[in-house]
Amino acid sequence: MSTGGTDQVGVSRRRKLWVIGLGVVVAVAAALAVHTVVVSQQTAAAAGERIVQLPDGDVHVVEDGPAGAPALLLIHGYASSVDWWDSIVPALAEHYRVIRLDLLGHGSSAKPTAGYDMPSQARRAAAVLDKLGVTKAAVIGHSMGGLVATSLAEQRPDLVTALTLIDSPPNPASAIQQSLITRLVAVPVLGELLWQFRTDSRIRAGLSTAFTRDIAVPDAIVAGVRGMTYRSFTESPKESRRYTGERSLPDRLASIGRPVLVIFGSEDGRVRSASAEDYRIIPGVRIEMLPGVGHTPMLEDPQRTTDLILSFAAETAPK
Repeated sequence: MSTGGTDQVGVSRRRKLWVIGLGVVVAVAAALAVHTVVVSQQTAAAAGERIVQLPDGDVHVVEDGPAGAPALLLIHGYASSVDWWDSIVPALAEHYRVIRLDLLGHGSSAKPTAGYDMPSQARRAAAVLDKLGVTKAAVIGHSMGGLVATSLAEQRPDLVTALTLIDSPPNPASAIQQSLITRLVAVPVLGELLWQFRTDSRIRAGLSTAFTRDIAVPDAIVAGVRGMTYRSFTESPKESRRYTGERSLPDRLASIGRPVLVIFGSEDGRVRSASAEDYRIIPGVRIEMLPGVGHTPMLEDPQRTTDLILSFAAETAPK
């Protein structure tokens, strides 16, 4: 009996299945491509009680303390916001005009698709101070905020009187490799997919490396991370590595000629605490190591952090 007809039916069926399968693959690939573009191009406008409007991105600002007192500018780190300073602001504001800002892409500031390089962030910080009428300020930067503070001093040495860097990586090699999931978020296509599944519990898990001591992480901090766009979340660390890779922070600061205080937690889970020694090349640098403290001294040991900032600000105040 001939089986030619049966074979042809089988071939035809397999061909149809192959075409259907190919169509599904193409459809899924197209959907992923669209999803990737949509997620990576998401933006958000600035919000909050006080917004300083700037041509390349509006900035959320908070002020505390007497308007006529010497100014302290606090610059938060990556995936952070003005809320990270809450524990130390009251004591600082007793003596200083304390100015906090959300960097572009963070907190309540605008979240465009570009502008996350350190020099641009520093230019915005300078523009904020100019608009507030501040002509001199001691600048305190935490983690990535220390990079922005350094760039600000490079661009506007007339504006910056002294710098305090808190657990800021001096170079790319000083950073401790983060979890696999954190690294995967930066992978194109896969990262955009993972971004859609972020939850408060996963954000808190990701924040665990920011603290060594057992502290209650405020809901506002979790909400700040959740409010970031995919582009601001992934571009900021890339630009940080680019900035310190081009020239290390100690090398940059050594040539600026401003007093520098470096504070590090001895148990930092994000930046190798031993790298604090790299800052020794800065003339007159003061380095303070806080035992048993992790990457975020102002939340883990606010009293000691406040005391160090206040004493250094008093020592380096313009005469």
